[in-house]
Amino acid sequence: MNAVLLVPSQQAPDKYSIKTAPAYSIGLLLSLYLAQGLPVGFLTQALPAILRKNNVSLAAIGGFGLLMAPWALKFLWAPVVDRYFSPQWGQSRSWIIPTQFLTILLLVVISFLEPGALASPVILLSFFIVLFLINLMGATQDIATDGLAVRLLQTLQQHWGNAVQVLGSRLGFIFGGGAVLLLLDLWSWQVVFLLLTGFVVLNSLPILLFREPVWPQQIQVDGVQAAAKSNFQLKKWRKFFAVEFAYFWHNPQMQAWLLVLLTFKLGDSLSGAMVKPMMVDMGFSLANIGLMASMLGSVASVMGALLAAWLMKYMARSTALWWFNLLQILSFLLYAILAWQFEHGYIVVAWQVYCVNAIEQFAGAMALVAMLTLIMDYSRKQQAGSDFTFQVSVLAVTGGGVHIVSGIVAEYWGYSIHFGFCVLLAVLCLWPIFRWRKVSIH
Repeated sequence: MNAVLLVPSQQAPDKYSIKTAPAYSIGLLLSLYLAQGLPVGFLTQALPAILRKNNVSLAAIGGFGLLMAPWALKFLWAPVVDRYFSPQWGQSRSWIIPTQFLTILLLVVISFLEPGALASPVILLSFFIVLFLINLMGATQDIATDGLAVRLLQTLQQHWGNAVQVLGSRLGFIFGGGAVLLLLDLWSWQVVFLLLTGFVVLNSLPILLFREPVWPQQIQVDGVQAAAKSNFQLKKWRKFFAVEFAYFWHNPQMQAWLLVLLTFKLGDSLSGAMVKPMMVDMGFSLANIGLMASMLGSVASVMGALLAAWLMKYMARSTALWWFNLLQILSFLLYAILAWQFEHGYIVVAWQVYCVNAIEQFAGAMALVAMLTLIMDYSRKQQAGSDFTFQVSVLAVTGGGVHIVSGIVAEYWGYSIHFGFCVLLAVLCLWPIFRWRKVSIH
C-alpha cells in the first residue's frame, strides 16, 4: 500500500465528485452503513437477549459492552486511515474493502458456533474474541466510510447524508438483530448466520463497483519519504495526537462542544443496555423480541431519522438537538414506569412494551441525526475521517463506559430504579447542551 499524505486545499471538488454526490453517493453510503450495521445489529439488538436466554447474568451482559471498545478507541488509528492508502484503490476503498472481506470471514466462523455451549467459559471467551475482531473491522471501516461521506456530501446534503447513516445502521439492526432473533426460532444457528453473511456480501458490491475520485487535498509522496514521516510520527505520537486534535479544545466554543460529546450518550447507553434483558425477564420469547421489539423499533427509528432530516431543513441544528434529546428522555421515563409495573406484580401488556420501545427508538434516531449533522459540521474537510471519528469515539467512550456498569446497576437496584436513574442522568446532561448553545450564540 503506497502512502498518501493529506494537506489542506483551497481547490474546489473535482467535477466527478460534484456529479456523483447527490443521488449515487446516497445509495453508496446507504449500502456501506447497512453492511456494517448488520453485525453491529446482532451485537446490540440480538446478543443481549440471546445471552439472557442462556442464563447469563446481567452483570456479565453489561460486561459485553467491552466489545464496543474498538468503536470508542478508533480515533487512535483514524489519522492512519485518513493518510495512508493505495491510490489505485482510492482513499476510502483501500480500507473499506479489506475490512468488509475480513468481517465476512469472521461471520462464517461464528456460523459454526453452537449457542448452547455458551455456558462453557472457553466457548464464551472464543465467542467474545471473534465478536471483538468483527467490531475492530467495523470500526476501522466506519472511519473510512465517514470520511467518504464528509468528502462526498455538500453542506445542503449533510442532514440527508446523516439520515442515510442512521437509516442504514437501523436497517442493519432490523436484519442483523430482529430478523436473527426471529429466524433462530425457525432455523439453525449456522443457516441464520450464513444468510447474514450473504446479506453483508450483497451490500459490499456497490463499493467494489465504485470508482472513487482523486480528492483535491491529496498529495502523493515518495514511499521512502512517507515511511520516514510515519516513523517520525510514531516516535512522537503523543505530540502528534495533541497537534492533530487540538482543534477540539482551542477555543471556548469547541470546549463547550467537547463537553456535549462527553455527556450526550450517558443516559441512552445506560438505558439501552438493559432493555432486551428486561424483556426476556418479562417472559417475551426471542422471536417476539426480534419481531416486535427489534424490528418494529428499528422501523420506528428509520421513521424518526427521516422526520428529523426533514425537520432540520426548518430548524436550527442546536435547537433540533435540544428538543429531540428531550423527547428521548421521555422514553426513558416510560421504561421506568413499565419496569415499576413489572416489579410490583402489575400486568404489563405486550403492546405497551412494544410501543415504548418504538417511541424510544424513534426519539433516539431523531437525536442521533441532529448529533451526527453537528459532528459533520465540526469536521474539517482535509481530515474528515479523523475529525468525525474522534467526535464519534468520544460518544462511544462515555457511552460504552456506562454500558459496562449498566448490568451491575440493574442487578443491584432493579430495573425500575435503573431506568429512573437514566432519566435523572439524561436530564443533568442537558446542561452541557444549554451551555454550548449559549457559548455558540456569543
